[in-house]
Amino acid sequence: MKRFHQFFKWMKGNKRYYFIAATILIFLQYFRTLTPLFVRHAIDIVTNGEDSGLPEFLVELIAADTAAKQLLLLAFAYVVFALFRVTLMFIRRMINAIFTERIAYNMRNKLYGTLQDLSYTYHSNAETGDLIQRCTTDVETYRVFVGEQLIEILRLVFLIGFTIYQMQRMDLTLTFISLAMTPVIFFVALLYFVYVKRIFKEVEEAEGKMTTTLQESMTGIRVVKAFAKEEFEINKFNKHSKDYMKKDTKLLVLMAIFWGSTDFMILVQYGLTAGFGVVMAVNGYITADEFVAFLYYIGMIVWPMRQLGRIVGDFGKTTVALDRIDEIVLKESEHKDDSTLKPRITGTVEFDNVGFQFDDDDKPLLKGISFNVHKGESIAIVGKTGSGKSTLINLMIRLLDNQTGTIKFDGVDIKDMNKKHLRKNVGIIMQEPFLYSRTVYENIRIMNRSANKEQIYKAASIASLHDDIGKFEEGYETMVGERGVTLSGGQKQRVAIARMLLDDKPVLIFDDSLSAVDTETDIQIRTALDKQWKNTTVFIITHRITTAMEADKIIVLDKGEIAEMGNHDSLVKKGGIYAQLWDIQSNVEYDFKSLDKGVE
Repeated sequence: MKRFHQFFKWMKGNKRYYFIAATILIFLQYFRTLTPLFVRHAIDIVTNGEDSGLPEFLVELIAADTAAKQLLLLAFAYVVFALFRVTLMFIRRMINAIFTERIAYNMRNKLYGTLQDLSYTYHSNAETGDLIQRCTTDVETYRVFVGEQLIEILRLVFLIGFTIYQMQRMDLTLTFISLAMTPVIFFVALLYFVYVKRIFKEVEEAEGKMTTTLQESMTGIRVVKAFAKEEFEINKFNKHSKDYMKKDTKLLVLMAIFWGSTDFMILVQYGLTAGFGVVMAVNGYITADEFVAFLYYIGMIVWPMRQLGRIVGDFGKTTVALDRIDEIVLKESEHKDDSTLKPRITGTVEFDNVGFQFDDDDKPLLKGISFNVHKGESIAIVGKTGSGKSTLINLMIRLLDNQTGTIKFDGVDIKDMNKKHLRKNVGIIMQEPFLYSRTVYENIRIMNRSANKEQIYKAASIASLHDDIGKFEEGYETMVGERGVTLSGGQKQRVAIARMLLDDKPVLIFDDSLSAVDTETDIQIRTALDKQWKNTTVFIITHRITTAMEADKIIVLDKGEIAEMGNHDSLVKKGGIYAQLWDIQSNVEYDFKSLDKGVE
């Protein structure tokens, strides 16, 4: 029942197409069993035989006073009959195509929608290549099975049923002889399914690893080339490709053994039917036309039974694909049981004894984090790598959830807020922004589709990007390569800043997103932000003290705790971690300036 539900749940809303196609298919199988009867009737006309088994109304239509006229009418009737069958086959396949494509469309959309709603933690641990394969290859596997093999099962059942009915009308003994190998073929097909299912899973997993390696290598091709790691990547891909080849070859060998053995059984069945049929015809138990009809009918039974092996194999492959799809769609959305509360957010933020620890870690990453931020203030967060700066920001937008303490926006605990509402009111610009393979204009406009040119130009100006774009040959219509590879690091960051500024948000977060711009541009951007967005609360994660020093409040994180907090002057006087960072960076900057003067 679990498998039954798993197979048919995706047909919801489209089952009517399946039943129409199935009904037409049933009629087609009955009409197919009439084909040998046309041949038998032709033999009866020539040999003056008796009842051929054709439906009575057809016999009456082709009745004539001479054998030649009867054969001519029979040929004409068969042509009309064949055209009618072909028309039905076309209609059935067209309906079936609509049915399967609608199912695949719904599956892809459901998978993509589910992936969008899964948690940040899930995506952090998932392999992109494997997810792509589930949304494409696995969906296609199910679509093909439902469109071809599932309907083939119905065709096989009714074709064999109608064929046996026609055969037993002629001779029951030869019917049993003609079915002698059928149980053996069915048993072999069953064994094949049990074994092949496990191999299909191994093949799918090997293909997923190979796809992931390919996706990672192509995404990071600049890094590969920059470090001359082409040979290493080729060897890594070759390793996964070879593993996939071995498992797939094992599957193909198994399939070859199955097809070869079943072909042999079918030839044995033909031999049995032909041998016993000749003996029975010679001894007068059956007529010559019945013997010929039996040879036609045996093909209608044993070849579909052989096809059962393919169906069984594809069924195993499809169950593996559906299990992989269900691993995604059955996961709980991060928005399940989410609050419907959507309070007004103005920019007042409060952290009260906040702590966080990853599930696979034995000690907390953040502990005892407490501070208050008023509307319109700018907060700089500095600290060593691994001190918890980005985690703190992820907690603010609930990509992660704190285990202890509370985080409040305008007095409301963010855990009591609707997640999407919270994220719509908090803009975040990442250190490594993602850009689409579109024009610069479209990449900026993506945040607000209704924005006009003046708004986009203004956002680009605030981000100190407008002048750079003006130097491009095609200006704002310049195509950005995949993931923004045609732009410099600073330009990518400024595109991301401009994109975020198109949407007026009460809270903005710069997650080290000014690291790739020079100090002068950094100052220009922050000065423009102060003028245009003075009522916006701004959080800036940075390693650059010259960026942090202009903030209203500076928070220094060390080993997951707030080591220091205050403005630039007070922290420098304190002589702690911040003062040390200030001294180091000031001295380095001074040394570089001195070195430049010496070179001059």
